[in-house]
Amino acid sequence: MNTIAVLMTCFNRKDKTLKSLECLFRQNTDIDVYLVDDGCTDGTHEAVALQFPQVNIIQGTGNLFWNRGMHLAWTTAAKTKDYDFYLWLNDDTSLYENAIKELFSVFHAAGESDVIVCGSLQSPTTKAVSYGGFGKNGLLAPDGTPQECLTMNGNCVLIPRSVYQKTGNLDACFRHAVGDLDYGYRAKKTGAKIYTTPDFVGTCEHNPTLPKWCLKETPLLKRIKILYSPLGYAEPVPFFIYEKRHFGLFVAMKHFITIHIRLIFPRLWK
Repeated sequence: MNTIAVLMTCFNRKDKTLKSLECLFRQNTDIDVYLVDDGCTDGTHEAVALQFPQVNIIQGTGNLFWNRGMHLAWTTAAKTKDYDFYLWLNDDTSLYENAIKELFSVFHAAGESDVIVCGSLQSPTTKAVSYGGFGKNGLLAPDGTPQECLTMNGNCVLIPRSVYQKTGNLDACFRHAVGDLDYGYRAKKTGAKIYTTPDFVGTCEHNPTLPKWCLKETPLLKRIKILYSPLGYAEPVPFFIYEKRHFGLFVAMKHFITIHIRLIFPRLWK
């Protein structure tokens, strides 16, 4: 029997967190859940403790965001037990029935130990692929077979102990975004492979709107503040580190410059 630690982090979206946990515990799989409460003020902590007392709730600092919250969850789980597998799960992801079994099916079919399985997720409204693995042309839609990836979104990812031992934890230099993409590339450099699930294993709505720092309607000072916040999704310094690490100094410098050109002159982009 494999031991599985599910890693989650949350902040002030109680209903989504509860729904995600409800779907998770319907999987008929033996799991230990580690959930970081990063300073929730909407009653998430209390509601989870009441409805799912088996969840290990870890108190965050209130300033961890996704990547550092998941880093704390992983650190805590790994110190608690030497788990066979770790499952990243976003708290706005609702798994379909037998989703975890589908992840393991892909893992066992690969016939290797250093294999990461990325769950393909779809929008609950459009039914199109919303998160999953990335190929050379972008996000991969399920085609009925496992597809090898370059890297992956962190919404639903199964990672075996062997990959964790070689690659380590998420890099805490990232606060919110790109830590998952970075981890995929780092794991690949150790020899690991990444595969998508053949079909969708759950839903997670993709936010199609541009960050407010890209919009000409947003005042300049506010655009600067948003860009340099973790929720700007292109935080310049961490994004530079990520791109330099995996794509080289030229690409990192180019995008660092163009991000700031777009920040100052948003009308140049449509």
